[in-house]
Amino acid sequence: MQAKKIQVQGLVQGVGFRPFIYRIAVSQCLKGWVENNNEGVNILVQGDLKNMNSFIQSIQAEAPEASHISAVKITDTRPGSFKDFFIKKSKDSSEEITEVSPDIAVCDACLQDMKEQPHRIDYPFINCTNCGPRFTIIRDLPYDRPKTSMQAFPMCEKCSAEYSNILDRRFHAQPVACNHCGPVYELHIDGRVVSEFDSIIKTTARLIEKGNIIAMKGLGGFHLACDALNEEAVNKLRINKNRDGKPFAVMFRNIETVKKYTSLTENEEKELLSWRRPIVLLTAEKDLAPGVSVGFNTIGGMLPYLPLHYLLFEQLELDVIVLTSGNIADEPIIIENQQATEFLGPVSDAILLNNRDIYMRADDSIVRIINKKPRLIRRSRSWVPRPVKLKLEVDGILACGAELVNCFCIGKGKQAILSQHIGDLKNAETLEFYTESIGRFKRLFRMEPELVVHDLHPDYLSSRYASGLGLKTIAVQHHHAHIASCMAEYGIDEKVIGISFDGVGLGTDGHIWGGEFMLCDLATFERMTFFDYVPMPGGDQATKEPWRMALSYLIKTYGDEYKKLKLPFLKDIPDDAIAILEQAIKIKLNTPLTSSAGRLFDAVAAISGLCKHASFHAEAPMRLESIIEPGEEDHYAFSIGETINTGPIIEGVCRDVEQGIAVSRISARFHNSVINIIFAAVEKIAAEYGVRKVVMSGGSFQNKYILEHAENGLTNRGFRVYTPVNIPANDGGIALGQLAIAAARRRREQGTEEQGIRNKE
Repeated sequence: MQAKKIQVQGLVQGVGFRPFIYRIAVSQCLKGWVENNNEGVNILVQGDLKNMNSFIQSIQAEAPEASHISAVKITDTRPGSFKDFFIKKSKDSSEEITEVSPDIAVCDACLQDMKEQPHRIDYPFINCTNCGPRFTIIRDLPYDRPKTSMQAFPMCEKCSAEYSNILDRRFHAQPVACNHCGPVYELHIDGRVVSEFDSIIKTTARLIEKGNIIAMKGLGGFHLACDALNEEAVNKLRINKNRDGKPFAVMFRNIETVKKYTSLTENEEKELLSWRRPIVLLTAEKDLAPGVSVGFNTIGGMLPYLPLHYLLFEQLELDVIVLTSGNIADEPIIIENQQATEFLGPVSDAILLNNRDIYMRADDSIVRIINKKPRLIRRSRSWVPRPVKLKLEVDGILACGAELVNCFCIGKGKQAILSQHIGDLKNAETLEFYTESIGRFKRLFRMEPELVVHDLHPDYLSSRYASGLGLKTIAVQHHHAHIASCMAEYGIDEKVIGISFDGVGLGTDGHIWGGEFMLCDLATFERMTFFDYVPMPGGDQATKEPWRMALSYLIKTYGDEYKKLKLPFLKDIPDDAIAILEQAIKIKLNTPLTSSAGRLFDAVAAISGLCKHASFHAEAPMRLESIIEPGEEDHYAFSIGETINTGPIIEGVCRDVEQGIAVSRISARFHNSVINIIFAAVEKIAAEYGVRKVVMSGGSFQNKYILEHAENGLTNRGFRVYTPVNIPANDGGIALGQLAIAAARRRREQGTEEQGIRNKE
């Protein structure tokens, strides 16, 4: 008889881990116990050595799908007098924390139970240890029912019996409930309330089919839904939501329907069907209502992930519906019933409410498959709050993130815990969500900041928040943070060639950066070369009106001679607007200098006539990418010295426009030019400094064409290439980079202090 203590760390709570351990222990005729605590899952097991070894192997090999084991620590101990194997009550033992489970899409077994179990027939909140809400309902650790928003729903006898039965799939499933004891839905329509669920779901389906808009409470917030084939309904939703020109996400009935509308790849199908059920950006093959994708060749599609979604599609004659975040313009997704009634009521024809509180707001996550890898565009539902494991100590550091598509990040030991998608910190509502979420993360993960890191730009709301905490702060350059974020994801802590392309970020010289080639490690960076500076007329207004950047590049390239060019886009711009901009550039009035790749994309999109006015962030670069001519291999000229001269590119684009070359070919040639600039600049830096590792990050690397060609081309040239996968390349990943940089600098300072002490001794 031998005995061992086993500690399993990682994502092991809320995913059916203890029942799983119990089952494999019993199958191996072992005795002992298993328990949850803040640090993970602890196991004491004793019996035959051969059986124990098989048990330990099974922990890794057969773990629940949604779990993630980061470490298994095994120590020998003395055998005890155990009669069997049992599950001990959870305990809160220290300030250490285990991982909190993300929310998990409803499983097939529960969908089957929803049709067969008498007390759960068509029950829209069905779940088990393998699926259901987790992060969105949790208040504190350990993850037990009294510490979730299910506390308000005492279990009936049947649910309690399942919850207590160690062999049941719902053993210790904290949100377990049924038609007799759990949360319920209500449909509010025309001043009346429908309470009977069969009537609710049928009425909702008929309303959507008739072109109505429905506000529906989901897992991490409300959604707005309508018929994705009804252009009138889609346009009504766009106007009501104040969505401008940004595409809507849609939900398909099943994977077969997805294949009817898109050219689905194997990797995209795998991601759509995963337990995370994200929105996946897909290539369109068959048209939805034009207002869904607004001219783009992609569809943001997802599959049902809640029992409610499946029940709704059972009643719908439609195969696809718009399902977009329930908010107005740039405000956070709404989670409270009263708010939904107040703000979504006027923009919808009916509201589907339920009485289970959402504690942690979470939008749908967005993924794009690039080079056969799923790349996160928006990291939220089903990913958060899974931490990033680091190789350096980050305890006590709070990283405040960027201004756009903000996420913050807290450090706990060697774990970086990124928040869910917060949004653009440009209004009071989003700032309130931001500060509230930081407070909840601090409490949930038992973290009190000692060091706060923020963007170099002092006027960002995240920077002001950091400054107002009264703690030691570190300001980090935006593009260094982009590179450090990717380095942290891969555990890199050495000199790399960093390429950071995006729209905006304050540089150390006071100008706006965004087309940067750096030599950097986690603590420091040196800017090696960058796109030539060009005036940005009107500051931020230039991001909304790409024609401004087009004019600025034309003046920089041609001077007054640009007026002799026959460029159709200029005819659409009022003469007085052009004159005002010319004068502003001449006298340097509100024309900050920028090296931004995003602004270069804006200029080319406008010159080619594709996008002169942007209705949402990064519309011009997105439209430019969407019309690339496949197979076009030409590119425009450029030169690299201390900076990258983009003048020849602008000349080439203008020449092609005047000659009537198709915009699709112009777009391809421009993209090829950017890719060739990457190759040339990297080769030049590598030759001088001997560095062969390349890190690429920043919002421009969400461009599938550029990332695939640059990644493959550099790899073929013998470079080790690292690009973001599990962390967004856009500003949603900035906070992780800030955290890593602050930790590296703190480590360096502590090393300097220790060396000083030794020198004194």
